[in-house]
Amino acid sequence: MSHASSLLENLYVHHHGWLQGWLRRRLGNGADAADLAHDTFVRLISGRTQRRFDSVAEARAYLRTTAQHLCINLWRRQEIEKAWLDTLASMPLANHPSAERQAMVLQALEEVLTMLHQLSPKAARAFTLAVICEMTDDEVGLELGVSGRMVRKYVAQAMLGCLSLRARQTATELSHEPAA
Repeated sequence: MSHASSLLENLYVHHHGWLQGWLRRRLGNGADAADLAHDTFVRLISGRTQRRFDSVAEARAYLRTTAQHLCINLWRRQEIEKAWLDTLASMPLANHPSAERQAMVLQALEEVLTMLHQLSPKAARAFTLAVICEMTDDEVGLELGVSGRMVRKYVAQAMLGCLSLRARQTATELSHEPAA
């Protein structure tokens, strides 16, 4: 066993139970806590650099911060899923998309939300107000306290992010097609 493996094993043995308990209290759900504790250690293991901690407090702070980010991602996914289920509930059953299509929609919504969180808060809000709420640039500008021209720049940033998502999706689809 390498020194790095030994350090990771030691970290896991001494902190996994603590982290899972912290997550269980935070989430109120043992299954999600177990999953996120596991994912936290996977992130640590798959990191580009070997992490070294000088104290238990430093190790736990790193693990807690990583787990907190994973909790936020989980909560976002749950919010998206709830909004999607609410949308479906308001539609006649005959108009519901297939289960496969529903899964695709949820994945696309999660990707867009992730992209929006990478933008500045004003750019994300401008995109949401302009595209989803169908407000004019001037209405959005008034809401955000910026000019209509700035709103167009914000929306363009978000649209570029959407195009990047679409390009990645197309590249993935092409890589799965059989060679001609």
